[in-house]
Amino acid sequence: MASKIDLAAVAARVGSAYPPPFDEPCRDRERRRVGDAAGLTQFGVNLLTLRPGTWSSQRHWHSHEDEFVYVVAGEVVLVTNEGEQTLIAGDCAGFPAGKADGHHLQNRSSRDAILLEVGSRAEEDVTEYPDVDLRALPSGFVHKDGQQY
Repeated sequence: MASKIDLAAVAARVGSAYPPPFDEPCRDRERRRVGDAAGLTQFGVNLLTLRPGTWSSQRHWHSHEDEFVYVVAGEVVLVTNEGEQTLIAGDCAGFPAGKADGHHLQNRSSRDAILLEVGSRAEEDVTEYPDVDLRALPSGFVHKDGQQY
């Protein structure tokens, strides 16, 4: 029988690995890698808490990774190439690999928002950030011209 995951025992990672200044809107986000805690290796599952005013990430899309988000509690604004949509508890969205639809979530409310993030773990994935001079390669963050940060 599978063991229940003790969420209190799963380390919270606060902030972002983005180079400055791109990390700023994500500094108060908190992720708990619950998929890792369960021993999952084929896909990742995170419990994401977005404090008021916090973004999930810079707007981005993945070359080889599918993404799925489910709003557990609170309210966020999904920003994509097509505009903005409000998502509330019970809403979900998905982003297929290779589709150049930059997306992210912003908590514009006055309360914490809690989401479940699910994504594949493609080692060859490249993440593109259409709004800023940033690209994520398997080796780390680079400028769009390829220079390392």
